[in-house]
Amino acid sequence: MRPLPVSVLAAAVALLAAPAANAHVAHTVVPGESLWSIAAQSNMTTRTVALFNGLREDSHVLSGTTIKIPSIPEGQAALRAAGIVPAGTAGAKVAAPASSAGAPRPLGAYVVRAGDTLSGLAAQTGVPTAQMAYMNGVRPTAHLLTGTVIKLPTGAPAPAKAAVPAPATRVVPAADPVPTSGRLGAEQIKALAAQHGAPASLAAAIAWQESGFNNAMVSSANARGIMQVMPGTWDWVNKNLASKPLDPQSPSDNVRAGSLYLAQLLRQTGGDKRLAAAGYYQGLSSVRARGMFDDTKQYVDNVMALSARYGG
Repeated sequence: MRPLPVSVLAAAVALLAAPAANAHVAHTVVPGESLWSIAAQSNMTTRTVALFNGLREDSHVLSGTTIKIPSIPEGQAALRAAGIVPAGTAGAKVAAPASSAGAPRPLGAYVVRAGDTLSGLAAQTGVPTAQMAYMNGVRPTAHLLTGTVIKLPTGAPAPAKAAVPAPATRVVPAADPVPTSGRLGAEQIKALAAQHGAPASLAAAIAWQESGFNNAMVSSANARGIMQVMPGTWDWVNKNLASKPLDPQSPSDNVRAGSLYLAQLLRQTGGDKRLAAAGYYQGLSSVRARGMFDDTKQYVDNVMALSARYGG
């Protein structure tokens, strides 16, 4: 047998040495880490790591959950899938954005600064303290730790300390639903939604837009899980729409809660999917009183495009 040419041997060695395209590694989040710090340690942008994990760039990662660190090819593929051209690919044709990372920021998101109180924030934004406490799953008399992520009323004026840089630490109030590790596939979400009266493709679209199907996600407005359900909404759905108590740690029950709420919005809007999606994001009473905000219009357009992809 003739020996292989040196050029062939060199190519074979190069192939053996090349990293696998699917060579992502799992990283368990430790206290004090953020999505930014995890990405920086891996010499990657926050956007790349966020997209690969189905997260927004401003997502808060919880200690004990797992983040996948992509290989360079995987990271570039995630960017291309989101409609973002990686460096060095100028002029390349890419798909239109269809990712949760391209979604508008949650409305009413606020990070507590030193000196903020729940009653003070409620007064500044024009709602009763009990109402703000209920929506965020805290007691009206609760002391808010600096760095706590909470939801303020949609469209409310910014608190007095909003101009002060937000603290680096993030604190998630201990409330249901509980963000837990776990993902569901689109078909699982569609099946659960259909069982609870919501259009399957619309629910899947909202789930992807909200969390990338990631139940560990907590938004900067204190929404949780695959369907990004607020604590107050979770409690209301449990008391008024669910046929039996929902498990706050279950990814499936997070989808059930979001689907029941979406079905209720559709009943209230006469089956108008665009209006129901707007209500899911902005709040239906706000949409009816003020119309859709620009961010809401972007959210609805994204959801409807995704819904078409999921068979709607």
